[in-house]
Amino acid sequence: MPRRKRPRNEQQRSAIADEAARMMQEHGLSDYRSAKAKAGMRLGLEDRGALPSNREVESALAERHRVFHGAEHAHLIDELRAAALEMMNRISEFDPRLTGPVLAGTATVHGTIDLHVFSDAPEALGSALDALGVPNRPVQHRLRRRRDDSTLFPGYRFMSGGHEFCALVFPERGRGNAPLSAVDGRPMRRATPRDVAALLAARNAPSAS
Repeated sequence: MPRRKRPRNEQQRSAIADEAARMMQEHGLSDYRSAKAKAGMRLGLEDRGALPSNREVESALAERHRVFHGAEHAHLIDELRAAALEMMNRISEFDPRLTGPVLAGTATVHGTIDLHVFSDAPEALGSALDALGVPNRPVQHRLRRRRDDSTLFPGYRFMSGGHEFCALVFPERGRGNAPLSAVDGRPMRRATPRDVAALLAARNAPSAS
């Protein structure tokens, strides 16, 4: 039986997702909306009805990592997670959590290590980084708390060990109320230092014969 052709709209969505993933991987784009818009323009497929979901782009990005970089990308993720764990231990008083592409395993060499920390005095993180000798600058990022509600959260960007970090500061009571992911609209995954250590241990454990 001949294979059924995919509808044209589905083919366009797939093409845009693949191109957006390529641009994120090769050029460091991190915003899904921007990557999809640029991919659509580059392919001449600017019909908004043909745009893929962020989840489709993330899946295409993961597939590109697997196909084109394989073990090299797995090593990069291990390196980024190890750097995250080291920093999390250095700022442990803020009960840090790893989130974003490094946790998901889709990070690129251009991306940042995203942390969520907790304090009712956001400037305390800047003071702690200063005390550690880590140059930093304040930032604000807008995240959705509910589908119809977004909030600006303060934080700091900084470099450590050759890696770029972005640590956003949430109120102490915000541990159980993660903002919504831009990828799937669900509460963002957050990993404790113990979780990250377990991920690293599982990756580096000898395989059973």
